[in-house]
Amino acid sequence: MNSAGYGSGAAPKNSMIIAELRGVSKRFGEVCAASDLNLSIGEGEFLSFLGPSGCGKTTALRMLAGFETPTEGDVLLDGEVVNNLDAHVRPVNMVFQHYALFPHMTVAQNIGYGLRQIRPRIPKAAIAEKVGKALATVRLVGLEDRRIWELSGGQQQRVALARAIVNEPKLLLLDEPMAALDRKLRKEMQIELQNLQRQLGITFVLVTHDQEEALSMSDRICIMRDGKIIQIGSPQELYDRPRNRYVAGFVGTSNFFDGKVTGASQDLTSVLLQNGAEVTGRAMAEVSVGQEICISVRPEQIRLCRDGEGESVVVLNRIFLGEHTEYLVMHETLGEFLVLSPRQSELNDGPFNTGDALSAAWDVSAALVLDRN
Repeated sequence: MNSAGYGSGAAPKNSMIIAELRGVSKRFGEVCAASDLNLSIGEGEFLSFLGPSGCGKTTALRMLAGFETPTEGDVLLDGEVVNNLDAHVRPVNMVFQHYALFPHMTVAQNIGYGLRQIRPRIPKAAIAEKVGKALATVRLVGLEDRRIWELSGGQQQRVALARAIVNEPKLLLLDEPMAALDRKLRKEMQIELQNLQRQLGITFVLVTHDQEEALSMSDRICIMRDGKIIQIGSPQELYDRPRNRYVAGFVGTSNFFDGKVTGASQDLTSVLLQNGAEVTGRAMAEVSVGQEICISVRPEQIRLCRDGEGESVVVLNRIFLGEHTEYLVMHETLGEFLVLSPRQSELNDGPFNTGDALSAAWDVSAALVLDRN
């Protein structure tokens, strides 16, 4: 298995490749921060690197930006190797987690800073025109003369975005740009970023550890761990067909049950769980009899009812989440697992309460047989 993992690292079909990582590794002394990364990024694509702290996603982004040089392999932009090309001459801009705005400058001065560094110099009138267009794009017209400390967090982020897009880069890199925002503002900015990307047609590459952020915004997601790309795919592909337990646990919420394969056919796999229960599911990769695997079942794919077919469970806890209600239930053999019940279901049948004895069931197609790693 190469570093592209489960799913190809190729850019989407009919998309012109704008950036590539070819066998790229980066070491800091004895520490390998990125290992054999292979990835093609298409023009106009919104791609995210997703993973926990220290997984290598920011290192990958910094190599695309030119702030780090690969120890091995090549970084390409528009088909040209740019390993030794300085960051400031690449057709790339970056929005940092803490924005890196100049507090002594006005909003307009911050946005136009990069334009003023270009040689030969751009006429002041042309800079003012470009800054004005960028202000309009991020909806900051009228705030051009304010200082940075006079702006809200969301406004500061828009300034950072305007400064990044004013040079019309081919590639815009975003290093956890919404980490400092509260939940409501973060949701608003996610929508604005998507709209901005569609409006400009610029290729966006986002680094985040927030799965909801990546799922809601991206065309494709690279799941990373220990400096490697584990799986690449669309949000739906990663959610519905995770390669292993790590991906299934990082993209969404899932219940996991460990066991061994007892039988496998083209469509269905029989599993004997550690607790003695027998379960049938769909294998996400080739498996063999005796192989240790885990079964993954998403909470929203489990049905609860008072009277019906299924396994007998008891409700241990209930959390109302608005659109859904989350139940923690106990099964005599399977143990504890989560169930997510839609609001409409509760409106029809009434809510379940702690201590209720219920039946739980899921379709065979909902049980995914995954590699444990």
